[in-house]
Amino acid sequence: MKLSHARFALLILVLLVGTPGCSLINRIRAKNEINEAARAYKAGRFSEAQQHSERALQLYPDDKNAPLFIARSIHAQYKQGVETPENLQKATDAIEAYKRILAKNPNNDEAYKAVAFLLGQLGKTEEQIAWIKQRAQDESVEPAKRSEAYTFLANKEWECSFQVTEQKTNQKMVEKEGKTVVQWVKPQDQAEYDKINMCVTRGLENVETAIKLDPNNEKAWGYKTNLLLEKVKIADMDNKPEDKANYKKQADEAQARTTQLSDQKKKEEEAKKTPSPPAT
Repeated sequence: MKLSHARFALLILVLLVGTPGCSLINRIRAKNEINEAARAYKAGRFSEAQQHSERALQLYPDDKNAPLFIARSIHAQYKQGVETPENLQKATDAIEAYKRILAKNPNNDEAYKAVAFLLGQLGKTEEQIAWIKQRAQDESVEPAKRSEAYTFLANKEWECSFQVTEQKTNQKMVEKEGKTVVQWVKPQDQAEYDKINMCVTRGLENVETAIKLDPNNEKAWGYKTNLLLEKVKIADMDNKPEDKANYKKQADEAQARTTQLSDQKKKEEEAKKTPSPPAT
C-alpha cells in the first residue's frame, strides 16, 4: 500500500518529533528567537523582545540566554515614577524573572542588583534590606560580592545616624582656639539619641565584616570613615573629648586607607589604557 505525499510528510514529522533531532531543531529555532529578541530590544520594542525571549525558552528550556533576556525586557518596560497598577506589576514581574535566574546562579550580579534596585523603586525598603542581608550572609556567594552587600547595609546604617546628627537642632556654633567650629548637641528626644548609637554600632559591625571579606573594598573603608565620624559626633554630644580624639584618629586612618585604594585603582586603570610597547 502506497502512502500519499501528505501522509508521508506527516509520518516524517512524527518521526522527527520523536527523535533527538527535534531537540537540535528547537535549539536552532530558540537561537533565532533570541536574535529577534536582541533586535527588538535594541530598537526599543521591549514587549516584542519579551515575547521572542519567552518563545525561545519554550522551544529550548535549557537556553542560558533566554531567562536573562526575559528579565531585561520586562524590566525595560517598567517606568520609574509611574504609579499605575500595570506599571508596578511590570516591576514585580521583573523581580520574579530575575529571582528565577538567581535560583540557578546566586552569583549573577546583574540579577541581584536589579532586584535590589526595583525593590527600592517600589518603596519596599524593609524587603530591600532583607534581600541584601540574605546575600550578605549567603556563604555560597563569592566573598567580594558578600562584601559589597555588607557595605550597602553599612551605608544604610550611616544614613540612619547622619539624618539625625545633621539636624540643625543637634548642632551649635562655638568659638574654639580662635575659630568658629561645630559642636554636636545631644538630641532632646532620648529615642533619637539611642537610635544614632544603635545605627552606628550596627553600621560598624557590617563594615568590619565587609572589610574582612574583602580588605580592598574601597567603599567599605569609605563608609567606615563616615561611621567613625558619627562616633566623633556622639562623643562630642557626651562631652568625652578623649573618645572624640580617638575616633577622629581612627577615622583619619580609615580615610587614608580609602585614599590609598582609590589611588591604586586609578593607577591600574591608567595602566590598562597605556598601550604596550611594540615587540622588538
